[in-house]
Amino acid sequence: MHKWIMFVLLSAASLLGVYLLTFGLPPKPVDETAELPPGTVLVKLVANSDFTFSEEEYKVKVGDNVILKLQNKSGIHGAKIEELNIDLTGENLETEFKADKPGEYIVHCSVPCGTGHVEMKTKLIVEAA
Repeated sequence: MHKWIMFVLLSAASLLGVYLLTFGLPPKPVDETAELPPGTVLVKLVANSDFTFSEEEYKVKVGDNVILKLQNKSGIHGAKIEELNIDLTGENLETEFKADKPGEYIVHCSVPCGTGHVEMKTKLIVEAA
């Protein structure tokens, strides 16, 4: 009986190994900030299904070139910063700008996404250098 169980487990492990070698392992995460030029900062806004962004606030410094990217983890969301004239929606989910004025800027979802849409906000804080 024990030999039969060991045979089944060994066969299953072998089949899993062949499957992974044939169809490939999951891709390794890529560090998106590795190839950025000096003085450039990536701010990645991740919009979640529970009507939140991944962080309560994002910080950059005055003088930084900022690449602002929106990733919809689930659902369809947008990101708008009215004071900076930025609206990430639809096909336009990335923009680049120069952080030249210190302050706190409210980022809110610009796509009606459900019952929690009105409360879906975060902050972009531009700190003085």
